[in-house]
Amino acid sequence: MGRVTERRKVIRIRDGAVSSRPDTLVAEEPLEIRLNGKPLAITMRTPGDDFALAAGFLVSEGVLGAASDLQNIVYCAGATAEGSNTYNVVDVRTAPGVVLPDITLERNVYTTSSCGLCGKASLDAVRTTARWPIADTPPLQVSPELLAGLPDRLRAAQRVFDRTGGLHAAALFSEDGELLDIREDVGRHNAVDKLVGRALQSGDLPLSRTVLLVSGRASFELAQKAVMAGIPVLAAVSAPSSLAVDLAAETGLTLVGFLRGSSMNVYAGEHRIALRATAPQG
Repeated sequence: MGRVTERRKVIRIRDGAVSSRPDTLVAEEPLEIRLNGKPLAITMRTPGDDFALAAGFLVSEGVLGAASDLQNIVYCAGATAEGSNTYNVVDVRTAPGVVLPDITLERNVYTTSSCGLCGKASLDAVRTTARWPIADTPPLQVSPELLAGLPDRLRAAQRVFDRTGGLHAAALFSEDGELLDIREDVGRHNAVDKLVGRALQSGDLPLSRTVLLVSGRASFELAQKAVMAGIPVLAAVSAPSSLAVDLAAETGLTLVGFLRGSSMNVYAGEHRIALRATAPQG
């Protein structure tokens, strides 16, 4: 099975001095996800938590919503012409009676790359397939001070990043700031899928009392995954995209960007941020 990191020889140049040394790199390999024996999607990922990644991906697709929807997930033997197991192909089997949505090629493209359908179609697809409307979740509020402390806690928990410097991370926090889970991957969307998939497997969906923090930007795809998992607050250390903001406003998701130190921008769902009243400027 693939490893999380690999070693490669590099030529290192520092202040004009040249040396040769091994360097630790994050591993990247393709993962093909099959649904009931039929190919569905391929994603480039860091090996590890593959079953959770596949389960989380299918939550965002609207296929799975509870552990009882899942019969099993297995690596596919005979994935190569020689019949060997590459551990890069998984087959997800749904439980009897689970009704599968019509997953067309076009829908699969936009959910895996966020670059296919037009904005209106993408927004409509998420709104109509979300199992747990975020606007209907019980009231939850987090303070700016609590949010401000989360990036440092995420960074401190990134074990593989310390060795490679080349991984995205996603972390789930409780409304009180407790770190519930963290996953790393070469793809930011895979890191979120691994979190959501683990929650599905443990029977914790919907994640209606949590905050999702991502180490990069907040794309439409990440906002979509938060909505589909019932997560009410998505925070990112970098910028959101315009379509992510549109989706947040459409679904009631609280979206925070540029979370750096005590500074942040709230793009939607500000009712969940416990803001102190300030005196009007004269």
